[in-house]
Amino acid sequence: MLSPGVQLGNRYRLDERIASGGMGDVWRGTDQVLGRTVAVKSLLPALLDDPDFGERFRGEARTMATINHPGVVDVYDFGNDQQIAFLVMEYVEGDALSSTLSRVGRLTPARTMALVAQAADALHAAHEKGIVHRDVKPGNLLVRPNGTLVLTDFGIARSDMVGQLTAAGSVLGTASYISPEQATGGVATPASDVYALGVVAYQCLAGRRPFEGDNPLDIAMKHVREKPRPLPADIPPQVRAVVERALAKDPAARWPSAAALAGVARQLKATLSQQARSGANSAPISAAPASPAAPGRAQVPQAHHMRPPGARPPVAGPRPSAVAPAQQPRPTAIAPAVQPGRPPAAPNGYPRGAAAVPSAPPRQEHPPAYVRQAGPSAPAPGPRRSSPGMVLLAILLAVLVLVCSGVISYSLRKQSQAGEPAGLTPRAVTSGALRLDGRDDPTVTSYRREVRLQPDGGGTTTSEGRQTR
Repeated sequence: MLSPGVQLGNRYRLDERIASGGMGDVWRGTDQVLGRTVAVKSLLPALLDDPDFGERFRGEARTMATINHPGVVDVYDFGNDQQIAFLVMEYVEGDALSSTLSRVGRLTPARTMALVAQAADALHAAHEKGIVHRDVKPGNLLVRPNGTLVLTDFGIARSDMVGQLTAAGSVLGTASYISPEQATGGVATPASDVYALGVVAYQCLAGRRPFEGDNPLDIAMKHVREKPRPLPADIPPQVRAVVERALAKDPAARWPSAAALAGVARQLKATLSQQARSGANSAPISAAPASPAAPGRAQVPQAHHMRPPGARPPVAGPRPSAVAPAQQPRPTAIAPAVQPGRPPAAPNGYPRGAAAVPSAPPRQEHPPAYVRQAGPSAPAPGPRRSSPGMVLLAILLAVLVLVCSGVISYSLRKQSQAGEPAGLTPRAVTSGALRLDGRDDPTVTSYRREVRLQPDGGGTTTSEGRQTR
């Protein structure tokens, strides 16, 4: 029985057991030759009873050592000591995905797609070397603090299907992620790893595995015969489609390779992340409607929908020249006067220079002046008239009044002369030169006129005056 302080291969000291399973234990150890921390996985002695198993495991360890990929844990050494086979690997700082799911329950679609893309990349690197993992599950996916993922434990479960379902400790985990072809005794292929990764993605999104049962065999048969329960309704349909295709019963209906799954998962992760950053400018990827009050989801309304009648429009750049008249209601009265210094309105109804972005929001201490926005066919009100213009206007009005008065007076006099009674005849008219300074002035003549009313002779009218030649 292994315990802390035991040394394997006269080089690797076991310091702490960090995981345990049906195939063996995983220890944090120290390479006493190189002085570095390593992970040491010890295999159960019962597995070595099969001579073919030991040989296959040793050959796969050599092959894994040739994989150079950041998502695949590095294999340093393999050996036997005291009837214990052990595998020395890179020690990864971080938590297993299984621990994270136990702690938080579910992951976001973007985070799930990011982990699926990394795991699929790692599987593709192994598949290109002819290696099928056969045991993809959250416990074999280590996540570093920076979010990068490392795939571990390649080829540990190499025994037959019956041996996997009867081995104590790791039965439930293995049966929960097994592919239908493996559950029916078929050969594991890269498509089997794609299926298992689809189960992992399902668990990350739903917080539960797609199939559960009373025993490992019951769970394995559900992978063969039943459809998985639907994912939660808040999962975007594109993400749902990726996972459902990975969980297809027929290997030919799944993603054609781990690389193809990695590509679509990476693209979805980028789309979801961009949507989260842009928020208002992107349509939600989920079919469920977004709450109007959700932060970052509300759409910015158009300015003319929010502008009160007659208010100056907010300026953020050049405005289109064609504006529907209905969007700019015109008041029935014009404001008293435009403030001095304000530039005249342009033909499109906005003040000149409106393309400049204001340095600060308009002040709201006083209500905005009610200024009519002139449309394309209505000219803007001109500037206030100057004092000389008002004087000229007054003179013109006075002249007009005088002319009108003269015309009216002339008309009345003509009517009076035309309507004088026929009986009015002059009685007598006398005249004489006016004397000035004792002598006659020929330019001024005095006269006297007497008119008697006819026919009754009831009175006379006398007028006196002088006439100037």
